[in-house]
This record gives sequence, structure tokens and C-alpha cells, in this order.
Amino acid sequence: MVDKQQLKVSGLELSKWRDAAISAAASANVSQVEVDWLLQEIAGLDRLALRLGSFKDRSEIQLKLPLEELSALWQQRLTESLPVQYITKIAPWRHFNIKVSHHVLIPRPETESLIDLAIAVTADYPEIQQGHWADLGTGSGIIALGLCSAFTQATIHAVDISSEALSIARLNGDNYGFSDRIQFHQGSWWQPLDFLKGKFSGMVSNPPYIPTSTLPELQPEVFKHEPHLALDGGNDGLECIRHLVEISSDYLKPGGIWLVEMMAGQADKVSQMLHNNSNYCKIEIHSDLAGIERFALAYRSE
Repeated sequence: MVDKQQLKVSGLELSKWRDAAISAAASANVSQVEVDWLLQEIAGLDRLALRLGSFKDRSEIQLKLPLEELSALWQQRLTESLPVQYITKIAPWRHFNIKVSHHVLIPRPETESLIDLAIAVTADYPEIQQGHWADLGTGSGIIALGLCSAFTQATIHAVDISSEALSIARLNGDNYGFSDRIQFHQGSWWQPLDFLKGKFSGMVSNPPYIPTSTLPELQPEVFKHEPHLALDGGNDGLECIRHLVEISSDYLKPGGIWLVEMMAGQADKVSQMLHNNSNYCKIEIHSDLAGIERFALAYRSE
């Protein structure tokens, strides 16, 4: 157990640590922003205090972990590309602060658009915003939280094959008071939801979509530290999406929504898969904020 005294430092001591961390970050081509974000989370400092350096005058600052341990983790960030979110165990996403661990992907801002799309396409159909919705491959639970926050009359079913990921997702659901409206299921894609076949208003998923051979080309922060189970989409990157195209129509109600995230360059193939399957209609491809075709949307045929 950590001695509580080890979690207390003076402002001057922490200021010296910050100066050294910023200098080391510059040498390693890491942004200074990461140092200050780390201190916001670990030391509870705000951006203004960090920018002005006013925290230096404080006699005592409470940390969430000993400064020695923080230094060791920061060294890992610089030398082993450890993502700063895995140091703080927190990642901001939409209006949430999401708990994360190395068992789940770090939430990306692009995925926020999945929730925005789901809201937009159901705006004129309040009945679709109710009933059962599925978040398949929930990871940290961000899509389930986003759907639960947006669709206040819906029951969200969050599925993941990883028990460790589900533990994190449950924690995030509990932290935001959604445990009564999000049901968590361990299993592969739709398999745990057989008891609700044909009853889902919608399905949203951010599945693995990186081709196996290109995984080593990812940023070292991703390839070395994030779970490959959540990244590896098989030989062509489309194995999971292909499965979701083939099987999801059995679970969706007529008019139900099928919505997935994909990687750049996959839109034409995913669109063709959906068009080749007579169970889907009104197929659309949507771009992210960078203009990359990132999301595929379809509806269960009547």
C-alpha cells in the first residue's frame, strides 16, 4: 500500500518535475500538451495554473500516484511509446471521462460521429430511438454510453468477447449511472443476443478493421500497447464487418439501423457487401471530419 505522504509534493518540486518532463518530451518529439494533460489528471491542476505556473507557490499538492512512479511511467511514454491515456487511466470522449486500461482501445474522436449519425438518422423516427440497441465489440463502452445518453428510452446491449474489456465498460456505465439501462454480455458479436433476434431497433459497431499484415505499420503507441484483438480485422481487414453484414439482418427489426466504422479505403467494398445482401436498403457512406469515408449506414429491409 502506498504511504499517503508519498502522494504529496510541493508545488516547487512538481514545477521542477514538469520542466524536466517538457525538456525530455521535446527531445523525444512528444508534445508538451501531454505533460500538462498528465498533470491535470494526476495532480488535479487546471490549465490556467499550469500556463501561469501559479501552482509553484503551493506548499502541498496531492497526487494520484507517487512522483517516482509517475516519473517511471513518463519515461515509458518517451522510450516505449506508452500512451499517456494508459498512464492516467482516463480518456476524454464526448462529454465523458472514460476509464481505460491496456485491455481496451483508447477512444478516438472519430468514433463520436457514430453517435451523431445515429441521432441524426433517427431524429424523425422517435420509435426507432426506443427499444433495443446493440453496441457490438463495446471495448471501454463508449458507444453504449453515447447511445444511452442520446436515446433515453432505449435499452442498450453492450457485447464484447473480452471479459477484461467488459469489466472496464461496466465501470464506465456505473460511473455515469447507466447500469440500469445498459446490459453487458460476454460473447462474440450477436451470439449472446440470440434471445432477442429480430427485435433490435439498431446496431452500432466499431469493429476491428486493420488488415493483419499492416498492423506493424501503425503508430508505435497503437501497435505496441493497444489490444490487437480490437484492431486485427483479418487478411483484408474486413472479416468482422463481413460477418456483421451477413448476420445482423436476423437481429434487426424491419427498418432497423446498421451502422459501422471502417478504415480509409474500405468504403467501396463495404458498400458492395451491403448492396449484394438483399436484406439491406438505403445504404449510405459518411465521411469523418477529415473528409475520410469512415462510416457505413444501412437499414434492414421491410
